[in-house]
Amino acid sequence: MTNLKENAMKIYKAIFEGKKHVNIDGIEYSIKKFSSGIKYLDLFGYRFIEQNRNKKSEWAKKTREGHEIMWVLKGRRYVARIMDGTYTDLIKK
Repeated sequence: MTNLKENAMKIYKAIFEGKKHVNIDGIEYSIKKFSSGIKYLDLFGYRFIEQNRNKKSEWAKKTREGHEIMWVLKGRRYVARIMDGTYTDLIKK
């Protein structure tokens, strides 16, 4: 994946605009849903997943208040968060 931030922003936009697909580097990828309705996309070893509003966490509370939150994971590690269109790198440098 050439640019994680750029691609994450495209996926974020597609998820929260209710799109079924997202175009990355000229290839169209389907946005999937878990049985819970949570949207996600697995791509290049990363998982891009929207915040589950039904959890008991502070982040879930923020989604219930109207914030749009998506996480980027590599394996079990959170590498980035996008909240209301703002990308935050979570890797400690």
